Amino acid sequence: MKNRLSVKPWILGLAVVGLIAGSLLISGYIGFVDSNLFCSISTAGPPAITGYSPAEIQLQSIIHYATAKIVPQQSLDEIRISFDVLKVRCPCNFLIFGLGHDSLMWASLNPHGTTVFLEEDPKWIQTVIKDAPMLRAYHVQYRTQLQEADQLLSTYRSEPSCSPTKAFLKDNKKCKLALHNLPEEIYEKEWDLIMIDAPRGYFAEAPGRMAAIFSAAVMARNRKGSGVTDVFLHDVDRKVERTFAQEFLCKNKYYVNGVGRLWHFKIPPAANMSKADRTSNRYC
Repeated sequence: MKNRLSVKPWILGLAVVGLIAGSLLISGYIGFVDSNLFCSISTAGPPAITGYSPAEIQLQSIIHYATAKIVPQQSLDEIRISFDVLKVRCPCNFLIFGLGHDSLMWASLNPHGTTVFLEEDPKWIQTVIKDAPMLRAYHVQYRTQLQEADQLLSTYRSEPSCSPTKAFLKDNKKCKLALHNLPEEIYEKEWDLIMIDAPRGYFAEAPGRMAAIFSAAVMARNRKGSGVTDVFLHDVDRKVERTFAQEFLCKNKYYVNGVGRLWHFKIPPAANMSKADRTSNRYC
């Protein structure tokens, strides 16, 4: 997530600035005021990050992308898919796998909401947070390697704690695909949007995104609140991302749209699924 650059970074950087600045204008931003600049103006609530108002986060984001030489690795068309959902759903709970050059942008587009990043590299967290201390990021340790993907896909059904009717995450050590040791906050909240753009998945010993995709599916299916979970998966040009998305995110059922290397799913909670889907031993 953090190492890829766009072909024409200055164009994308300008576009990102326009996207964020446009969100301020859309919400009726006038002057330097501490109000909800992007979501409904009537929405009330404390700032998502202690010590920083939504206005400060958005303004810093604009300045950052206007002056940065490194810009988000997603294309503008890919960013717009998530942006359009955020326009409707924010303030919301937004969970993002990966901390990168686009993180400040995502946080600024969800004012008064909760935006949390899960990152595999603790040193990279320190690097990013040094320049953007308002971001909330946690270090995650994965139990998988990309080279295990085929085996995990072919054997997970033999473990009951991986099955769609029984799967859970917290302390689920038996199911290797379950992210069992995340910070308590991740388990306590119900996530309205989940972006999967990490961990690394381009060499054999990398963690791969198998566990992130599986865990996102479990979070969505176990949702108790109303509404669906919007899940965004990046790098679908790669085999593992495509295969695990089809197995757990259900491309044939819950795929909404996509562009470039991004797919967008709307996954309902199990309670809202048909009885056949709810009791099936398959996710899709």
